[in-house]
Amino acid sequence: MGKVIRDLIGVIKDKASASKATIISKPNTLSLRLSVLRATTHSPSTPPDEKHLAALLTLGDSSRATASALIVSLMDRLRRTGTAAVALKCLLTIHHVIRRGPFILQDQLSVFPAAGGRNYLNLSGFRDGATPATWVLSAWVRWYARYLETLLSTSRVLGFFLCSTSTTLEKDNQDDRLSSYLNLDLIRDVHSLVALIEETCDAPDSLLVEGNKILYEVTGLVGGDHLSAVNEILSRLGELSQRLSCLSFDESVELTRGLKRLEDCRERVEVLFSVKKPLVEGLWGLVGELKNGVGMVNVCREGGKLVSEGRREQGSESARFVDRVVERGDSVRFSSARFGFNKLSLMVFDSVERTA
Repeated sequence: MGKVIRDLIGVIKDKASASKATIISKPNTLSLRLSVLRATTHSPSTPPDEKHLAALLTLGDSSRATASALIVSLMDRLRRTGTAAVALKCLLTIHHVIRRGPFILQDQLSVFPAAGGRNYLNLSGFRDGATPATWVLSAWVRWYARYLETLLSTSRVLGFFLCSTSTTLEKDNQDDRLSSYLNLDLIRDVHSLVALIEETCDAPDSLLVEGNKILYEVTGLVGGDHLSAVNEILSRLGELSQRLSCLSFDESVELTRGLKRLEDCRERVEVLFSVKKPLVEGLWGLVGELKNGVGMVNVCREGGKLVSEGRREQGSESARFVDRVVERGDSVRFSSARFGFNKLSLMVFDSVERTA
């Protein structure tokens, strides 16, 4: 009986929101507000309707002003609601914009809010205490908002929206350009992608997912993102595996830190995604090979002596990406093995210069 009453109250709230939007909205934004309301109803058992999602994404594929107004309306809906189901649907809609929205809508999402200020994805204080179930769902709202914020941050670092269908061609072309990336760029990308996997591992207990269609869709989208992240990490680690002899000590430290962070996620990842994928299994194998390879290169550099952990820690403190500025007189290395350079040739050049 209580569930029926709550559902009825939700329907009344949805009708009231639609009526209010009709009264206060400007003619040019009314359709946008109504589109957002239809995709983010109070119904606690169903995710956003595909028909309403498609209509919303189509509306966003027009002018920059329209796309911006649509994102503002969606974020305003997220900020004002205190209902866990509505908040989750708002976040799901944002996720769909990232994955399959038109470029102009994705662009407006990436720069929102244009003037800076409030972070609308900071929902650390969200609590829906209407029932024990909504209290538990609130934990998912808080985590999902953090996850999407991390996904947007990682996408900014990579230069494209991870797992987006609209940037598939750009990502295909990028694979051919990896050989021209600096070592620091590749390592920076790896750290950013690992941060996304770490956030994935912080997902709440998945027991509630069973029977909840909204959470089932959330975990499905996150699972797709995970495979995309693994694929991007593999591409960059594969390139770095050809450059081990060309990495500086500080770069080796940063790479090792990233590999260690990734390994620390393995147990949780295997719990969240119980079905083993060859792609993921290949990642763990490559991580182990790279760690051994970095260790062997550092041993050779030290004349056969192992590098102490204390020195590694000192290196990690000084190996900040922001501190690495190329100064006049510094050498620039084309580190990819595809160019035929190796550490030995660089050492020979150095010794020739000294004798000269």
